[in-house]
Amino acid sequence: MEVSRQTDSSNEMKPLRKKSVEFLIRSSHQLRASPIVKYSALSLFADRFLPSLTTLIKMRNKIGSWLLRSMEESNLQLFSLISIWISSKIHDSRALSVKCLKSLGDEFIKDQHFTIRDFVEAEVVFLQVLNFEIGISNVAFIFLEEFFIQFKGVAKVGGLVSFEACMDVMDLLYEKEETSLLFSAPRSLAASILVASYVVTVPKQQWEFPVLPWVKFVTSYKEEDIVEKVKDILTHVFEPHS
Repeated sequence: MEVSRQTDSSNEMKPLRKKSVEFLIRSSHQLRASPIVKYSALSLFADRFLPSLTTLIKMRNKIGSWLLRSMEESNLQLFSLISIWISSKIHDSRALSVKCLKSLGDEFIKDQHFTIRDFVEAEVVFLQVLNFEIGISNVAFIFLEEFFIQFKGVAKVGGLVSFEACMDVMDLLYEKEETSLLFSAPRSLAASILVASYVVTVPKQQWEFPVLPWVKFVTSYKEEDIVEKVKDILTHVFEPHS
């Protein structure tokens, strides 16, 4: 029975996870957050907070807050805004204000009205779930930006690769739970996203640059491993989306 309950809770979280990640991405755009704020927030929320929360639920480990007594969509939307808030405090010289976040929540969170006090409590709970560990240097976006700049510096064809396409691919991978697991190896994922975007955005007749040997040179990853990851990425990018 216990295994069955754990499976049920995991299955229940899947649609909520997708909706809350999509809400985070949409909210980042609404708030005009910089890419590093957006992807650091995704790393905090999707890579760390949600898996830790699922573990807490399975272990029946209650952090004494009403925000965790049940995993409603509105609660996860609140926590996604909290992740943006924390990320903005880390990266922005002038962080997003709680009033700005509350205003967005009032407009788009339909099932619950959260006060400023709720936002402050949610931030504490969020940090408790992460054991107050908010180091975010190991974010795939940081490696992707670094590889992209290097690539444009050594290859003329690099100017044809769309960085917006790279970010669109990253968003799609975050939205799916099965592909979000790729973010556990952020550096190789970043290299693979760059190659996938090269394949998608550069006309085939201009594929003269040896992109795979270059990636192997700058990352020390095997070409065949990158090829497998690129295939996996492109499969998910081009499959029909519900």
